[in-house]
Amino acid sequence: MAGITRAETEHLARLARLELTNEELDHYAEQLDVILQAVARVSEVAADDIPPTSHPIPMENVFRADVATASLPIDEVSAAAPAWQDERFRVPRILDEV
Repeated sequence: MAGITRAETEHLARLARLELTNEELDHYAEQLDVILQAVARVSEVAADDIPPTSHPIPMENVFRADVATASLPIDEVSAAAPAWQDERFRVPRILDEV
C-alpha cells in the first residue's frame, strides 16, 4: 500500500483551511500514513460471515416504563415561580418578534 504523500497532506490541509509549516506537513503525513495503514489492517480482518453489530455484547433496554402520574397542583407551582402569567412561567424575552 502506497503511503500518503506530502503533497496529499498539503492538499488536505488546504481543504481544512490549515496553514502548516514544512515540518508540520512532514509530521502529519507520517501520522496520516499510520492511520491509513491501521484502517487497511482492520479491513483485512473483517470477515463476510460475521454480521455487523453496534455493540460487542447483547444489550437490552434499561429504561423504566413511561407511566403517566399526577403532576403538582398549579397553585403550588405558581407560588414557587419567580414570575407567573396566564398559568405559565414568565421568562425574559430573548428573541425579537418577526
